[in-house]
Amino acid sequence: MQLHVKVKPGSKMDALFYDEAGLLNVKIKAPAQDGKANTYLTAFLAKQFGIPKSGVTILSGFTSQHKRLEIEAGEATIRDMLDSLKK
Repeated sequence: MQLHVKVKPGSKMDALFYDEAGLLNVKIKAPAQDGKANTYLTAFLAKQFGIPKSGVTILSGFTSQHKRLEIEAGEATIRDMLDSLKK
């Protein structure tokens, strides 16, 4: 399943949440340099969804805050996890 996220690297804490506009946001501790943020992002999301790191792929937005990701997990699992963020 593909997800569109806005990433804020260099944050004080890691967080996955929806903003006021209903867009999926990810705050991560890793700095935005030398691909560290992208590597950290895929590992963080894999942990959140309970899948291996190889199950998260960045499809576009490698150097942008706005990224399109492929998450290789069951659609129901992904939707349940994302729905829990809205509560």
